[in-house]
Amino acid sequence: MTAKRTTQPATPPPPAPTTPPFGQRVRQRRKELGLSLKDLAGRTGLTASFLSLVERNQNNPSLQSLHRLAEALEVPLFYFSQRNGDNPVVRHDNRVQITFPPGNLTCELLVPNLRNRLEVFLGRVQPSAGNIARTPTGDSEECLFVMEGRMQVQLADQVYELDKGDSIYFHGVNVREIRAIGKREAVYISIITPPIL
Repeated sequence: MTAKRTTQPATPPPPAPTTPPFGQRVRQRRKELGLSLKDLAGRTGLTASFLSLVERNQNNPSLQSLHRLAEALEVPLFYFSQRNGDNPVVRHDNRVQITFPPGNLTCELLVPNLRNRLEVFLGRVQPSAGNIARTPTGDSEECLFVMEGRMQVQLADQVYELDKGDSIYFHGVNVREIRAIGKREAVYISIITPPIL
C-alpha cells in the first residue's frame, strides 16, 4: 500500500510593513510625550481644532506647520513618513521621500530610519529653491557632497562654491545658506549627526 502524498499550498510571504497614516503618527507621538491637544497647540501656535483635524487625517498641514509639529513633538521631519521595520537595507525604489512645496527641493532618506544618530539623504534642488539651509536648534556635524551641478554654502561670513565631486564639512550652527547655483539642478548627499530633518 502506497501512502498518498499531499501538498500544502505555499504560505504567502508576510505583507510589507506600511507607514501608519500621518495623523495617527502625530497622535501617537503626542500621547508618548503625554501632551493634550491644547498642550500641542501651545507648543506649535496652531489651534487645537486644526490639530484634531490633522490627527483624524481630515486636514493636511502646510510645510511650515509640519516643521512646527516636528519641533514640538521633538522628532525629525522625516519621522512622519518613515516606514516601520528594522531592515538595514534601503532599496533604491523604496526610499522615504519628501518633496517640499513648490516642488523644487526633494530629499530621499538613505538610512532605514532616524531613530539612530546619523541622517543621510540624497537631495535634488533647483536654483529657484533659494536658500535651503535649516539651522538646527542644537549643534550638529554635517558633510555635504555634490554629485551633480553646483552649490554655494555660506558658513558664518565665508562663502564657498562647490562643483561636482566637491564636499564640505561644517557644524550646523555655522550654516547661513545652502543653495544650488547656475542653471541646472544640483544633486547632493548630506550626512548629518544628530538628525535635524
